[in-house]
Amino acid sequence: QVTLVESGGGLVQPGDSLRLSCRGFGATLDYYAIGWFRQAPGKEREGISCISSMGDGKVYAESVRGRFAISRDYAENTVYLQMNSLKPDDSAVYYCAAETHYTCSDFGLPLDFATWGRGTQVTVAT
Repeated sequence: QVTLVESGGGLVQPGDSLRLSCRGFGATLDYYAIGWFRQAPGKEREGISCISSMGDGKVYAESVRGRFAISRDYAENTVYLQMNSLKPDDSAVYYCAAETHYTCSDFGLPLDFATWGRGTQVTVAT
């Protein structure tokens, strides 16, 4: 069973960039699709991006499309989320999640993912 650890969050100003990392421990991530979700206080967990196990399928929520980019490094057993042009509305706890036999084509539901990290806080404020 793989364990996921997110890192890279922090406090930034509007317009800044951050790169989040989701690293796998205990097993290879090669066979997992990885999704990034975020949850702000009082709001439901939102699926924002997904990358297939082969890396050839990428999906983005409309709220982040054009600003965020997902990628994976098999050698590092890590999936990245590059976040550019950050806005205050992007403030949330960001989680990565892993699932096998998942293509990202219907990405969005947290219930589709069995393995989760503990999250990393992103705050965008002046």
